[in-house]
Amino acid sequence: MGEEYYLELTENPVQFENASSVNNVFFDEANKQVFAVRSGGATGVVVKGPDDKSSVAFRMEDKGEVKCIKFSLGNKILAVQRNLKSVDFITFIPDFPHLEFSHECKTKNASVLGFCWTNWNEIVFVTDQGIEFYQVQADLGYLPHHQSINVNWYIYCPEPAVLLLSTTVQGNVLQPFAFKNGTMSKMPKFEIELPMVPKPAKLNLSERDIAVATIYGQLYVVYLKHHSRTTNSSGAEVVLYHLPREGSCKKTHVLKLNTTGKFALNVVDNLVVVHHQSSQTSIIFDIKLKEPDCAVNVHQPVLPARSIHPYKIPLTGPTAAASQASVPCELYSSTWSVFQPDIIISASEGYLWYLQVKLQPTVNLLQDKGKLMEFLLRRRDCKMVILSVCSQMLVGGDDKGNLPVVATVFDKLNRVYKEYLEAEQAYSVVIHFQSVCFSFWLVCQLF
Repeated sequence: MGEEYYLELTENPVQFENASSVNNVFFDEANKQVFAVRSGGATGVVVKGPDDKSSVAFRMEDKGEVKCIKFSLGNKILAVQRNLKSVDFITFIPDFPHLEFSHECKTKNASVLGFCWTNWNEIVFVTDQGIEFYQVQADLGYLPHHQSINVNWYIYCPEPAVLLLSTTVQGNVLQPFAFKNGTMSKMPKFEIELPMVPKPAKLNLSERDIAVATIYGQLYVVYLKHHSRTTNSSGAEVVLYHLPREGSCKKTHVLKLNTTGKFALNVVDNLVVVHHQSSQTSIIFDIKLKEPDCAVNVHQPVLPARSIHPYKIPLTGPTAAASQASVPCELYSSTWSVFQPDIIISASEGYLWYLQVKLQPTVNLLQDKGKLMEFLLRRRDCKMVILSVCSQMLVGGDDKGNLPVVATVFDKLNRVYKEYLEAEQAYSVVIHFQSVCFSFWLVCQLF
């Protein structure tokens, strides 16, 4: 059974002080940092990131309950929200004294839902009446960007710097904004198709059911669409809406979950991973495995549902006996929080893991060798697994001597190799052209 676990948690997680009555835990998706705030910061704030460079510890005055806390890029400015009207700032710029200042949102009678950093000194306040874009300095310079719009909730995706606002009474009309180099661009709004429309109208789309993720280099809004399992429905679905920088957002993929319940989503190595809490299993989807020329592609799971590989938490301190150096971690716990693209956090245990895909177990779980080869060729660190598949077909196994299967597999390998050679040749042509242009420029300079 151990060979069938195709998902696992990282062996060396980020560890932090677990959440308690005196310690609040926050996560910043942009910097991938966990904040452990003790007693409002008066007895310490410990920030743990993916590496030691992004980790820091400090104290700050307790001015009330912390609702949100995040560093700007590079840990240069700290922003702390303690109420619905303003955000406090503390500078951490090297070789400069610490400055502390506060700023209220400019929109009258608005409540600040949260904020997101778009650069080391640029921040967006999201209020229930719109967004306000600022350049942060001692006087909090106001950039000429302000949008008035009724907002239910928001999601920010840091890699493409895209902010998604939920609008309208039902919450299913989403308005995206893109940020780049101190500018804000309003993208075309779009509507999420709800399974049913409540009467009277009320908020029917939650931020828990929406994620923004990059898959195969394209930006998608990922919608977890719940259904009651009836004769007309096979269960919940994950609907992918392609969100281009220019043009309208369109529904392009539907992932069939074939069950109901509580779900959570990750994206790992361009695979959509869906976790199901009640069965304590996960399934994966590869949107590249699709029928050609379909406006909306419907997908079934690539592999059968399996649990994440069991994980043991090491015991430390005087309670750790030599006979019991670790205890099993409760997988799919109700206290888990899942963040994009591949992060799972247990605030109660004090761990942040990255989710990983193991390729070797997929070899025996995906019987169609042609489909298996397509799947493997799109994954990181796939070479040794592909070699083992080819060796198994040629030397031993059920497919030994099955020439049509062998031919299909090697056709796929040759196609990928051909694409690589063509890309390499095109790159060589560009380099040669640049070299000729540079030589011509040098000659012109001489004469």
